[in-house]
Amino acid sequence: MPLVHMGDMLGHAYRNGYAVGAFDLVSLDFLEAIMSAAERCRAPVVLSLAESHFDYFDFELVMPAVEAAADRASVPVAIHLDHGASLESAVHGINLGCNGVMVDASLEPFDQNVARTRRVVDMAHSCGVPVEGELGYVAGVEGEDAERHPGEVIYTSVEDASAYVERTGVDFLAVSIGTVHGRMKTRPDLDFERLEAINAALQLPLVIHGGTGLSDEQFRRLVAAGVAKINYYTALSDAAAARIADNVASGARGGYTALVKSVQAAISNEVERCIRLWGSADRADALLDECRPWQPVEHLIIYNVGDAGADYVEAMMTEGHEVLGAIPGVRRVFTGEAVQHETGYRYCWLVRFAHPAVIDSYREHPAHRAFADKLFRPVAADRISIDYRAAGVPGAARGVAAESAKTFNR
Repeated sequence: MPLVHMGDMLGHAYRNGYAVGAFDLVSLDFLEAIMSAAERCRAPVVLSLAESHFDYFDFELVMPAVEAAADRASVPVAIHLDHGASLESAVHGINLGCNGVMVDASLEPFDQNVARTRRVVDMAHSCGVPVEGELGYVAGVEGEDAERHPGEVIYTSVEDASAYVERTGVDFLAVSIGTVHGRMKTRPDLDFERLEAINAALQLPLVIHGGTGLSDEQFRRLVAAGVAKINYYTALSDAAAARIADNVASGARGGYTALVKSVQAAISNEVERCIRLWGSADRADALLDECRPWQPVEHLIIYNVGDAGADYVEAMMTEGHEVLGAIPGVRRVFTGEAVQHETGYRYCWLVRFAHPAVIDSYREHPAHRAFADKLFRPVAADRISIDYRAAGVPGAARGVAAESAKTFNR
């Protein structure tokens, strides 16, 4: 399973002088096109889902497809929540399967940006998930991008960047040096001197939002100055729209499928162009050897309830689904009753954690402790609790081994 730790992925890119494409997707056509290009190029890729695009798809429905694409890939993949609106958005993204998050507080005053981002970092790091922060502001220039990213460009300063990283603990920093969201109206004038100074001061992977419209030479200079992740969407959208327009102009008949014919190829060609330009082609194998696989943990509890009746058990399980399922890093909550009661333990909980780090943060989370102390432990003294990680599946032993499973009788 080549879903890998996003921090390892971007760290490898930063140390080795290339950038990974974070391609925003808004449909299965985009998802399949991005993955086909990454496979052709043997390149790592970030599948990016921007909350600002949620009008176009149901996040909860799309995420299983995104995870399935990562699961069957032979190249390293990370799944990123881009431009999240809140801490709650980040929790929701992690619990659905994102292993990188960015909550956009860049329009807030500096201290408020720091405070909001710090809360996201504390939560996400407790789930093993790296965080991208944004300092400065990359505005939109026209149409829907101007509506989603209003206002004027605010450039990132070296001094503020240093203080921001120190106070927030972010793993990557998106900087503003003259790019915009959407299409450039004029030739972009990027402040490379500012970028180089930020890189020298921070020495951590930098991110560029608003990559559409830059020249090949500008991209090369960005990568040389420490940019390890480039967000890219508008040019992919334009390629898809142009293909549809060509189909209409050529008199395509047959409804929707005729109109979108070859759209995936158009998107994929642009993704491949970027991958090769940014230097990430043919990096997959080296990166897989150095990156930790991103593996969930199955938290299993088998138990008996003593004299507690069936109604109590049902009510406890119902509340547990709601309370435990909302804890950061909890992917799934399953409650069950043994089919053969003579097995010794009649009931079970199976809770999927996003990452081994959640073993500890879940145990100490106030919601878990309150539920366990009030409703579960008083009736379930007879219990066994074990945390498992995958074994014997492709990718399970690749890279740096995940934290050893722990056994608790709690």
